Amino acid sequence: MESTMNYFALLVISSFFLCTSAKYHHQNQDKGKELKYLMEPLVHAEVTARRGHTVVLPCMMRFKPLHYRVKWTKISPPSQGVENIVLIANGHADKQYGSLGPRASLLRAHDRDVSLRLTDLELEDDGSYRCELINGIEDESVIITLRIEGVVFPYQSHHGRYRFTFFEAQKACAEQDATLATYKQLYRAWTEGLDWCNAGWLSDGTVNYPVLHPRPACGGDLLSGIRSYGPRHKTRDHYDAFCFTSTTKGSVFFIPELLNFVEAEHACRREGAGLARTGQIYSSWKFQQLDRCDGGWLQDGSVRFPIINPRERCGGIAEPGVRSFGYPSKSLRLYGAYCYR
Repeated sequence: MESTMNYFALLVISSFFLCTSAKYHHQNQDKGKELKYLMEPLVHAEVTARRGHTVVLPCMMRFKPLHYRVKWTKISPPSQGVENIVLIANGHADKQYGSLGPRASLLRAHDRDVSLRLTDLELEDDGSYRCELINGIEDESVIITLRIEGVVFPYQSHHGRYRFTFFEAQKACAEQDATLATYKQLYRAWTEGLDWCNAGWLSDGTVNYPVLHPRPACGGDLLSGIRSYGPRHKTRDHYDAFCFTSTTKGSVFFIPELLNFVEAEHACRREGAGLARTGQIYSSWKFQQLDRCDGGWLQDGSVRFPIINPRERCGGIAEPGVRSFGYPSKSLRLYGAYCYR
């Protein structure tokens, strides 16, 4: 029994370290009943895609009942209040619901294919979806997870540490071309090297921080992992934020001049661009390998620089990342500019 439990725990932990998976989850409304109409999928437990792309969440029928409907629902993260129905279809026509609207349709590659096709993916599309065959008393379903490939970054108010309520954290991430990260997104970022001592809000209203290297200034001798404060009051408590972003349609470029903040705005404008948002510079660092040693202004008044290949003459930083100089005086300090178009 103990060896079985250890194997199961190892399997669960290992799954977080995979970018894709070869195992599929399924769920019947009656868990003791074998699937009759829907095929238990054998591949793509987790479909991975990037923002702006098109993706297919597979769902296949073994054979077609005489009368049926197919209902696709987004089940996690849970929506507020009503069920988050994405699409309902009978044998011939689709009816679209919710925020996905015309971006959601059935693939219908053949007469037994009721896979969900999502176009122009958004950050909020990340999560688990249920494909449900509705056929009277024989309803059954399978579940698939869509993971938007991206990057998690800690974000702090220009007023200082621990200034955001939950709703202010949501707004701050949105202003930086991002969303509040989910726990799974933060966990994955931790496995990829994110180590941060300041606690921040996540999308479920909990407060956490990821620690790879325990140290006295970061929780003392506690083990490495995701340290959690649990759910906090969304309007009374104040923390930083962990934001999540993905690919962008544009790109970030650098203007190597000595500029104050207003001059940096004008310099970007002359190039038909605007000062980059924090999420955009993280996206360009992650997906376009943006690498510069030079500090540059961003739209929020912060100064940062992205490093892919750490080197001795670049601040002595040992690991890749986007480094911050904080929020210096906009009129007195001179830096380059990171622009986005």
